[in-house]
Amino acid sequence: MPTLCSVDAIAEKVFRDERISPEEALELLRHPNLVELAAMADHRRRRLVPGDTVTYVIGRILNYTNVCWVRCSFCAFYREPGHPEGYLLSDEEILAKVRDTVEKGGVEILFQGGLNPRLKIDWYERTFRMILREFPQVILHALSPTEILYIAKISKLTLEECIQRLHAAGLHSIPGAGGEILVDRVRDQIAPLKDSTDDWLRCMRAAAQLGLKSTASMMYGHVETLEDRVEHLVRIRDLQDECAPFRAFICWNFQPEETKLAVERKADAADYLRTLAVSRIFLDNIPNLQVSILTQGPKIAQTALRYGANDFGSVMIEENVVSAAGSKFILSAEEFERLIRAAGFVPKRRNTRYEILEA
Repeated sequence: MPTLCSVDAIAEKVFRDERISPEEALELLRHPNLVELAAMADHRRRRLVPGDTVTYVIGRILNYTNVCWVRCSFCAFYREPGHPEGYLLSDEEILAKVRDTVEKGGVEILFQGGLNPRLKIDWYERTFRMILREFPQVILHALSPTEILYIAKISKLTLEECIQRLHAAGLHSIPGAGGEILVDRVRDQIAPLKDSTDDWLRCMRAAAQLGLKSTASMMYGHVETLEDRVEHLVRIRDLQDECAPFRAFICWNFQPEETKLAVERKADAADYLRTLAVSRIFLDNIPNLQVSILTQGPKIAQTALRYGANDFGSVMIEENVVSAAGSKFILSAEEFERLIRAAGFVPKRRNTRYEILEA
């Protein structure tokens, strides 16, 4: 247990707008006083994102396929190739979902699925061009690093060639899924067939060098230690220092229901708020922190706005992966705005690039 003196010293650094070390981040993750963490996180947030604006986006998670051979133990969504419940959406189904999103005011399509061996680069190029030909106003926030690495491999392309072709076909930005915990010892336990930490970072680095921005994420509350969480944050901060790929950071707790990964207990709201606050304090080079309303629900999401978050994430017209196991809190834009105002902030609608959209 850290001493009050050590946490006081860390707090002094934060209020002087100085960077904290990994060792100090670990001290804060062990600190029991959430109110003190909130004060530090709120200070850091207001330095990076001044004012009382809280943003959100209207979008859809379009899961184009659930076929995946990787068999991650934490995932309740995937079906192995050949499984009777496996699917691949048709062109008509994809366009219908995008049309529904646009008609409901959506601007973002978060296009993600499993590692389907049937799909090579030409399928993604054709599909992206088809979507943007019909709906040129939407932003394709698409394909995790895990998907991109696999598409490059089965298409016999270099990673850079693959990203260049996807970008030319309409890929606008890359979501930070597939990171889970960026520690290979942990990844080997929860997803032994998945890409390594260095591979995930290599993909984000290559995308940034080709002009594509992305987000970063952390799924905690399974087999990782607090030290692993800090190492994950170090990897994210270091890459942001190097080439600034990330517009935002999102953390959420593992949803164990219907998965093969057993945990003693599900991470609670206090753990979420502590992890969020320390993420904001440590990640002093990433401007935006999203709440995880999907896993935490509206009340904790409101509270999180005092723990360093400045973004309510997406009004999800559809979501199938996280909600396949555990909580499912899907709210309307009106409910988002009501919750943000009730927490004492000013809601503003944005796009994927964090540009404010005028009503």
